[in-house]
Amino acid sequence: MPQYAVLIYAGDSAHDLDATEEDLAEPNAHGDEMAASGAMRVAYAFTPRALARSIRADGVTEGPFVDAPQVVAGVYVIEAADGDEALAIAGTNPAIRGADGVEVRLVHSGGVIG
Repeated sequence: MPQYAVLIYAGDSAHDLDATEEDLAEPNAHGDEMAASGAMRVAYAFTPRALARSIRADGVTEGPFVDAPQVVAGVYVIEAADGDEALAIAGTNPAIRGADGVEVRLVHSGGVIG
């Protein structure tokens, strides 16, 4: 079955190093629902943009690679029969409210190494 990456774009990540269970209740509940559905294959939540470091030809800088209102707050991979089903699954993500959202991309190749 095809796999699709779902990139979560938000003003920042809720997964700060000192985040409380209350801070993470909504994203964790969604993750639990996705896992229970059987569609989710892997998921990663990123820490806030302030903890990012970027590398370019001229060196290392503090912060995300692109300065934008939204950053990639996390990514997960789902299995879906086709693009329409992938969009329907990704459309349940709570990030789609307000100015935040998700991007769905067909995975061409790759997987867990080792």
